[in-house]
Amino acid sequence: MKFVLTTTALALILAAPAFADIKIGATISETGPASFLGDPEAKTLKLLVEEINAAGGVNGEKLELVIYDDGGDPNKARTFATRLVEDDEVVAVIGGTTTGTSMAIIPVFEDAEVPFISLAGAIEIIDPVKTYTFKTPHTDRMACAKIFEDMKKNAITKIGMISGSDGFGASMHKQCLSIVGDYGIEVLADETYGPTDADMTPQLTNIKGKDGIQAVLNPGFGQGPAIVTRNYAQLAVGLPLYQSHGVASDGFIELAGAEAAEGVRLPGTALLVAGLLPENDPQRAVVVAYKEAYEKATGKPVSTFGGYAHDALRILVDAITRAGSAEPSDIRDAIEGTKGLVGTTGTVTMTAEDHLGLDLSAFRMLQIEKGGWKIVE
Repeated sequence: MKFVLTTTALALILAAPAFADIKIGATISETGPASFLGDPEAKTLKLLVEEINAAGGVNGEKLELVIYDDGGDPNKARTFATRLVEDDEVVAVIGGTTTGTSMAIIPVFEDAEVPFISLAGAIEIIDPVKTYTFKTPHTDRMACAKIFEDMKKNAITKIGMISGSDGFGASMHKQCLSIVGDYGIEVLADETYGPTDADMTPQLTNIKGKDGIQAVLNPGFGQGPAIVTRNYAQLAVGLPLYQSHGVASDGFIELAGAEAAEGVRLPGTALLVAGLLPENDPQRAVVVAYKEAYEKATGKPVSTFGGYAHDALRILVDAITRAGSAEPSDIRDAIEGTKGLVGTTGTVTMTAEDHLGLDLSAFRMLQIEKGGWKIVE
């Protein structure tokens, strides 16, 4: 018997997809000034996708990860976001390592109606709520609140601030000033520095010379806070120094130097103190499993920032699984319906009004001691 393949049948075969993978996208700052954030994020996504596929995928389908390195450049990030939507036809995207890149690409995903989970800190990413945009890191406003709570407990009522002028630093500076009065704290000195500044001694000298200051807060990320910390020690300011969750990693201690960083306090995640968590802590199993897998695969210490990517992918996979669908609109609805998902940053419960799903209890107040971390609450 002879089979004849018609032109129509041939066209249908050629048009059919070669596989039924669930294609997800990422634009991450693997290189450039934010690579200390983006590199562990990218490594984490690749590691977890490999693990998930080895275990059978999601709803019987494998994940395909399409990832681009935007180098921390908002313009490149926007170009890659457009490519992910129009050319790669992904069903959801994780990324936006920095506040700047996140804010640049949000309009692309909102217009295309593709779910986007940001890995950056600024509250503006999810406030006001945007239909298709979510995030995993605690907001800068939450970090301010956690820090001010600790200051209040320690009877600190007058502080100095030195903030980075980058997107994250400027946003956190604004958020801290908006709530500092709620804690009975007054800002007596308010200095800034640029992303490429290599010496903050003049600003810190001004703060040191201001009478009445009891502590100093440095909203910022990248190399700036490490320079501030070194200069702070060199000037022997002698007051408590608080940093932000934007530098919550072992890499910050290495950059600043363990001696200079001694005593620095900041709000961080359970991931940094995995070994110190009690056995009954609900996050212990999650953070220990991720820490061990990441360090075995990469040979490098785990970081808070990789944890943000871990949680983003887990939220996305959980949403696709519950939705029973890989349609972007169904995924969006399921992400918004996330409840009680335990991640490295905390236990996530989202709503239509809250596209982060974390509260202050997800933060741990940490202090650097002898080159490591200690829980101080």
